[in-house]
Amino acid sequence: MKKRIAVIEGDGIGPEVTRQAVKVLNAVAAAFNHEFDYTYCLMGADAIDKTGTPLPDETIDICLKSDAILFGAIGHPKYDNDPAAKVRPEQGLLKLRKSLQLYANIRPVTTYSSLFHLSPLKSKNIEGVDFIIYRELTGGIYFGKKETAADGSQASDDCTYTREEIERIAHLAFQHARKRKNKLTLVDKANVLETSRLWRKVVQELALQYSDVAVDYMFVDNAAMQIILNPKQFDVILTENMFGDIISDEASVISGSLGLLPSASVGKGAALFEPIHGSYPQAAGKDIANPTGSILSAAMLLDHLELKEEAELVRDAVNWTLQNSFVTKDIDPVNFYFTSTIGELICDYISGKISGTVNTENIELRKSTII
Repeated sequence: MKKRIAVIEGDGIGPEVTRQAVKVLNAVAAAFNHEFDYTYCLMGADAIDKTGTPLPDETIDICLKSDAILFGAIGHPKYDNDPAAKVRPEQGLLKLRKSLQLYANIRPVTTYSSLFHLSPLKSKNIEGVDFIIYRELTGGIYFGKKETAADGSQASDDCTYTREEIERIAHLAFQHARKRKNKLTLVDKANVLETSRLWRKVVQELALQYSDVAVDYMFVDNAAMQIILNPKQFDVILTENMFGDIISDEASVISGSLGLLPSASVGKGAALFEPIHGSYPQAAGKDIANPTGSILSAAMLLDHLELKEEAELVRDAVNWTLQNSFVTKDIDPVNFYFTSTIGELICDYISGKISGTVNTENIELRKSTII
């Protein structure tokens, strides 16, 4: 199989973790006789510095012609600390989502037994946690009309949704629920917001087409509590843009590290795959960032390309590293391994080089030699 993949490394640790994901994709290609053709392009602060815009037209063109997009992270302190900045890295990502019509963000939340001690929740509450959040990505308050009074004393952000916007992501969520436990939870604020009442009405109507899927409804404030109190109750969560942004970040800490979780953004164009974490500029260039989220995003990319066996092998490799305590500094600040070393280990697992015992001394020297 031959596929074209656009690669946007982005800012901060984005380039470092993305390079490990590309290495893993190359290992998969070699093991399964595939060919991945990469085209690198700019977005974010890096793009602003080099072109004056957070999303050059060339990047959009490349992404439109690609089968999938692998993305690192965007953001830089010089923009984060300047609320008056007219051009910002995040504008590039919002524009790309609109340009590619990526209307659904898909974020799986899983836990690993070897990392239970890192979770803020008790082990008994997170064992077996496995749910997925479907967040609407191109509508709502983030894309609504924004106004600020001339004297700066008042501001407003409009939140708007159409039936079509709700239906298209709801269908995706229902269809995925059928592949899992046949359970879907709509998270809204229908007791207060008109947009939420429209969400609930539309989902109730669509539920008639998916009679095999059990649907329940939960206000977002209660959902935020339930994700902490009993995350095992969830299977597929469906929600609007801002609510999804907040609860997906909340859910991400359950696993013990922001560096562990992947995500996908899908729609009418090429799908985009990225780790959930930010650009973490303090760690940039130090080879200490956790590449797991990016590598698992590559696994989701493989799933999207219908390469299911290859995707599962990548996940098996990640599980192997975690179970054997080959982890980065965010997980173990004392006995940690480098970003590049984790990538090499996962590649070795995929290529079948790993068997027997592990020479940890060589691994600490950045040589993933297995004897």
